[in-house]
Amino acid sequence: MKCFTTRLLLLWCCWWLSTVLAEPAINAHHEQESGSQSWARLLVEAERVHLPTKFLLVLPSDFIHFEFDDLRTYAAEYHPGEHRMRLNRTLSLNAAGRVLKPLGKMTHKELEVLYHELFHAYMDYLMVRGVQLGETEGRSDTLLRFAKEQQVCRYGEVMITPIVQRTDETESRYLTEAESWEALNETWAVFVGWVVWNQMELQQQTGKPVLPGRRGMQQWIERFKGAFVKGEFRGYYVPEDPDERRLAQKRYLAASSQLSLAEALVLMEQVFGFSDEFVKMIDVSFGRTWQSTCVDGKMSVN
Repeated sequence: MKCFTTRLLLLWCCWWLSTVLAEPAINAHHEQESGSQSWARLLVEAERVHLPTKFLLVLPSDFIHFEFDDLRTYAAEYHPGEHRMRLNRTLSLNAAGRVLKPLGKMTHKELEVLYHELFHAYMDYLMVRGVQLGETEGRSDTLLRFAKEQQVCRYGEVMITPIVQRTDETESRYLTEAESWEALNETWAVFVGWVVWNQMELQQQTGKPVLPGRRGMQQWIERFKGAFVKGEFRGYYVPEDPDERRLAQKRYLAASSQLSLAEALVLMEQVFGFSDEFVKMIDVSFGRTWQSTCVDGKMSVN
C-alpha cells in the first residue's frame, strides 16, 4: 500500500511538472497565432475600406508587437529594435486593451495615428532586413537608400521653430546622425498619416474611393498642394544634448525644412503604390518652382 501511494505521488509530480513546463510554450504558440490572425484581419479590413496596403504587405505578420495603455501625453509610440507599438487603449476593441479595434470603426484621426506608427514599423523592418542580408547602403532597399540620401541632403542641417506656436521664428540646427534620421522618419510618417486621413475625408465626402476617378485625383491634388503650401508636413526630433533636452523634449522642424516634393513623390510611388500617371500629374501641377535635387549632399532648388 505504501509502495502504491509513493508511485501515485511520483506520477502526479511528473504530470504537474510536465504541465507547468508545457504551459508557456502553449501560451506562446497561441499568442503568435493570435498576432498573425490580427495582422491578417488588419490587411483584409484595410482592403475593404480602401486604405493603403502596399507597404503593409511587406511586413511579416509577427513583426509588430502591439500593446495598449492609457497614454496621456501622446496617442502612440513605436520602439524600433523591439518592434513594439504602444497605442492608446481607445484604439483597441471596446477600449479593453487586448486587440486592435476594427479599422472601419476608427475615426479618420485614429487611422492617421495608426498609419503613422505602422510606417515607423515599416522603416524599422527595412533597416532590420538590410542588416540581416548583410547589404551595404549601395545595395539595400530602394526606399532605404533614398532615405539615407535625403538624411544627408535635407536633414543634416534644418530650420526649427524653438517656440512651436511662433512658426515665423526659426533657428538653424546641425543635427547628429541619430537626430537627422529621426527627423526624416517623423516627417515621412506625418505625410503617410496625412495621406490616409485625407483619403478617408474625401471618401466620406464623395461616398466612393477617391483615386480611380479623374475628379477624385484633382481633388486630392488640390488638398495636397494646400497642405504643402501651408507647411503641414513637418516632423520633429528629440535632441541628444541633455542641456537642450531640458529646454525642449522635442524640436519641431520649420516649414522651410518640411517634406520636399521629391520625397513626397517617392513615397507616393513606393509606399502607397500610386499609379505613374497620378504621380506625374502631381509633379506637373507644382511646376519647376517646387522641384529640388541633391547635389553633393546639399539641397539644390531648380
